[in-house]
Amino acid sequence: MCNVCLSRRGLFSGMGGLAAMTAIGAVAASPAMAQPVRSAETPDAALARLMEGNARYASGQLAERDFSAGRAARSQGQAPFAAILGCADSRVVPELAFDQAPGELFIVRVAGNFVTPDGLGSLEYGAAVLGTKVIMVLGHTNCGAVNATVEALQKGNTLPGHIADLVRAMKPGIEPVLKTPGADLPQRAVVANVQANVRRLQTEKPILGEMVAAGKLKVVGAYYDLPTGKVVMV
Repeated sequence: MCNVCLSRRGLFSGMGGLAAMTAIGAVAASPAMAQPVRSAETPDAALARLMEGNARYASGQLAERDFSAGRAARSQGQAPFAAILGCADSRVVPELAFDQAPGELFIVRVAGNFVTPDGLGSLEYGAAVLGTKVIMVLGHTNCGAVNATVEALQKGNTLPGHIADLVRAMKPGIEPVLKTPGADLPQRAVVANVQANVRRLQTEKPILGEMVAAGKLKVVGAYYDLPTGKVVMV
């Protein structure tokens, strides 16, 4: 979005979802924003492409790439096939985890991989303008943000600064699983947090929900297993 400044409030005010998408599409069609479109790739095919890449990564069989190749072409535009809403954790690198080259993934990251207003706008832009076919909400094992939220909700302690905002944002998705204690609670909280954000994105208006309903976009959830590098669908 560096090439175009879009105000979501101004753009969508008084416009329906489809009308807004048409307006954005007109911007994307300008010479400065022209992209190749993978119209033949379905959401299911895009998801399969992600998971095939992860299988290569987890088995240590990454595709050989010359990262300088295509650099000039990429300067003219982008056409990522998938978007990832992932955690800011330094141990989880989506491009590596899915064995994808530059320009293939549109990535939004925040500690705890939850939907923020800015993140939502970015994902809408990726789907409506850039043509992403699948959005994956990607959590991971041993997530510090999730663990901190579980502890704060259990003990009632307040985290310093804006870290407390993470707890407030993740509370709706995580709080229900606290009713069932157990050694697997941290992992169940990771999964619950992912699933809560998937549900939100699947119905979010005016863009993503309509694209999902029309079969143009798939929103899925998964977590990255730190010890093995495998991505597990949830």
